[in-house]
Amino acid sequence: MQNHFTDTIFYQIELTAKYCKLLGQQVFEKLSVGISPEEFSVLDTLACNTYLCQRDLAKLILKDRANTGKLLDGLEKKGFITRKLSIKNNRPVKKVEITEEGRQKLNLATEKIKPHFCVVQEKIKNSDIARIGDLLKELRNILDETLEIQI
Repeated sequence: MQNHFTDTIFYQIELTAKYCKLLGQQVFEKLSVGISPEEFSVLDTLACNTYLCQRDLAKLILKDRANTGKLLDGLEKKGFITRKLSIKNNRPVKKVEITEEGRQKLNLATEKIKPHFCVVQEKIKNSDIARIGDLLKELRNILDETLEIQI
């Protein structure tokens, strides 16, 4: 039995997530990518999921709507996204789309950062990476059943 929070899997995952976030920040700063890791996450999510509204995007990136809105404002000013008025459930919403300039920035950023993350991944066997990914996905699914996320 675990006596301390620091002995739990939750703490280990939290600590690992912090390391990953720090690595991302360092790599993005070192390479002068021109966007933040959070902006990169938004562009990548939009590249994979077309025509999302702000609320749906917020759910995918696990940010509240206010922070998501700030990220979108910045990306729109840079010309990397556009927002178009649409109707969803009989309500007006703005749908977000990545622009061609946004795709180019995403691709350039991906090319720059990929080698730095591959260095870390190369130290772990591919089968272990897949297993870790599967286990984390399973844990997220279990947590999702018990969480009430209000975004």
